[in-house]
Amino acid sequence: QVQLVESGGGLVQAGGSLRLSCAASGRTFTNYVMGWFRQAPGKEREFVAASDWIGGRLYYADSVKGRFIVSRDNAKNMLYLQMNILKPEDTAVYYCAAREIHVTIIASLYDYWGQGTQVTVSS
Repeated sequence: QVQLVESGGGLVQAGGSLRLSCAASGRTFTNYVMGWFRQAPGKEREFVAASDWIGGRLYYADSVKGRFIVSRDNAKNMLYLQMNILKPEDTAVYYCAAREIHVTIIASLYDYWGQGTQVTVSS
């Protein structure tokens, strides 16, 4: 198993930036592909970004492409999400997730989840 803990959320004005972190512990971090998801009140959890085992292939939702950057540091067992040019519609609880084998944008296919971190973007 792998345990995931997110941090870095907060309140920011529209146009600002935040960097989310996800610390992994347990099994070998490079066994897992990693994803970021978010869930706004009353909405389903949605895919934001994902990384393969080494950060060589990165994937983004269209809504964040060009504004968010996902990265991982395997030496530190860390996953990051740099969020720039934030918009009020980015307001949500952000989760990191892990699974073995292939990257997918489908939340239900991820096996391990963190507790989430709140991001609030004011207009």
